[in-house]
Amino acid sequence: MTTMTAHEALYRALSEEMQRDARVMLMGEGVATLHRDLVEAFGAERVRNTPLSEAIVAGCAVGAAASGLRPVVDMLYAPFLTYAMDAIVNSAGKLRYMSGGQFAFPMVVLANTGAGWGVGAQHSHNLEAWFVHSPGLKVVMPSTPADFYGLLKSAIRDDNPVVFLNDMTLLHQPGDLTDEAEAGLVPIGRAAVRRPGSDVTLVSYAKTVHTCLVAAHTLAQQGIQAEVLDLRSLKPLDMGTVLASVRRTGRLVVVHEAGPLCSVGAEVAAQVAERVFDALKAPVRRLSSPDVPTPASHPLEQAFVPQAAQIVQTVQELLGVPAEAQLSTS
Repeated sequence: MTTMTAHEALYRALSEEMQRDARVMLMGEGVATLHRDLVEAFGAERVRNTPLSEAIVAGCAVGAAASGLRPVVDMLYAPFLTYAMDAIVNSAGKLRYMSGGQFAFPMVVLANTGAGWGVGAQHSHNLEAWFVHSPGLKVVMPSTPADFYGLLKSAIRDDNPVVFLNDMTLLHQPGDLTDEAEAGLVPIGRAAVRRPGSDVTLVSYAKTVHTCLVAAHTLAQQGIQAEVLDLRSLKPLDMGTVLASVRRTGRLVVVHEAGPLCSVGAEVAAQVAERVFDALKAPVRRLSSPDVPTPASHPLEQAFVPQAAQIVQTVQELLGVPAEAQLSTS
């Protein structure tokens, strides 16, 4: 077992994949400067600094992927992806289908997302649903170092473009890579059960998985057993695991930082209502950030992101716990 941060796990996976496959390359603003070890190991042709032009970086990556390379591009902050939408959505996402499968587009787009660092709305904006809604793209958002490691390996080996979103507050939090995790890949499209339970299903991804686990611990003190599911992959979406859990518990709360409108949580809620309505003992509930730009102030950021106390209260309401008997997080 090895302990490392998510950032370390990400670049360990990248280094190992570059060692395994000479077609894998890294491009992005300052990547060769920041990762001199990769330059020394693999050469300047495979680790390239780029101009500060997201459209150019993404366009070059699409061309590299179409020509047989497997580029990984670091686009820094997720809102900067708006400058690269044409290459990612219109080219990478569609050309494999339009070519009748004659071309593969094995590219990975890395971007940092999520509140918590006080970098303001132009750097913190959860755009994952935009890319989930774009045909031909896969989208992942891991919550643990082991999944950063295993999902990046899977993304690099995939013949489709993968948008790999890194929640900034998770990047420098340590976690364990078990021997099994180090030996294998984490499949794209498979959710993980982080905590089993029988009374309510909490579905989340990225940083709010950990918030759900804190809430589940508090609920357990009152005898309420919450099952916590980590989606990990937003497209493809593992609804099989979600539906099986809701059939057992009869209740669902979906928690994520992204806004509520047309969100991943909205899709999960809709599919549960369509497919296992007869199993529900209470209405599906969603907790998200409000539909406003991400604030830069730390106290406002904390108010912006769903907190464990909100999850606890929501679950207690679903189970009809009297107000005087309710517990909350400190």
